[in-house]
Amino acid sequence: MGRPQTTERPDLSVHPRADRVMEYSQKVILHAGDALFIPEGWFHQVDSDNLTIAVNFWWRSEMMSTMPEHMDAYYLRRILKRLTDKEMNEMLHMVSTVKMANTIGQPNNGNADLVEHLDQNYDSKISKATMLKEKIMLHELEPLALQSLHELISIVHERVNVGNQSQPNDSTSANYPEMGEKDEAKKTFQANIFNLEENPVASILWNLQPLTLQSVFLAMAHNFPRTLEALILHLLSPVGAEILTRKFDEMDQLTAEEDRNQFYQIFYGVFDDQFAAMDALLNGKESFALQAYQNVLDKYLVINFDGAKSLV
Repeated sequence: MGRPQTTERPDLSVHPRADRVMEYSQKVILHAGDALFIPEGWFHQVDSDNLTIAVNFWWRSEMMSTMPEHMDAYYLRRILKRLTDKEMNEMLHMVSTVKMANTIGQPNNGNADLVEHLDQNYDSKISKATMLKEKIMLHELEPLALQSLHELISIVHERVNVGNQSQPNDSTSANYPEMGEKDEAKKTFQANIFNLEENPVASILWNLQPLTLQSVFLAMAHNFPRTLEALILHLLSPVGAEILTRKFDEMDQLTAEEDRNQFYQIFYGVFDDQFAAMDALLNGKESFALQAYQNVLDKYLVINFDGAKSLV
């Protein structure tokens, strides 16, 4: 008799596509007192130590109880996942990127002198290693990066009112507004938190190439750290969080591991509470995905998110 098949030792002659199973799987180690919820339709494998006592409980949701085959939950999950991914992409492509790129790329009257000064001083020979290791001077940024940096800072000052930043380095001088002012800033984004076209921060992030965006964030981290902190914690809407994390994924594909680690160290080092920054990004992504999921249920299953079927 051969060895029993597991997800770690599949029989590739029978299941040739299983050679990539570990690439997409997640491994969770449970300790005493831990509990793990496995959604319906999720393939899983449980490995136990020599002495293990565990309690398992299975139940079927109201939706799954109407399905005759046990694999229906798996197929439904796959279908909903694909439809939700498609919906998320459609939510991000509602507006012409060419039109937005042209708008973002053109300096307004208030920035003309700043960009002209940049054009006279820009040094194209600056390496990425230098940008990561040394403080970035504003005149070292390319025109689009400087323009985007200026617009992001202006938005933060307008919406959140982050103290006086007349000095390049605001690491100790900035004062956050009172909670009521923060709430007012957030209210201005409530109507367009999932709409790329009407969201200024998300639009700027959308139209920047990943490495250009990296340069913008490095410049903010070195010169305007409190502004970057306020931007991520208080002005990053769900659509902005989705775009930003996608840009981060693209950055990771374009940079070496050492440069990636150094960038994230600089980026998250700005925040007094790094976990708060990560939570802001993850919660934003979750909200964006949840909205897309709600749209899918409404469009294809005619089901409200609370589980009640709509009357059509």
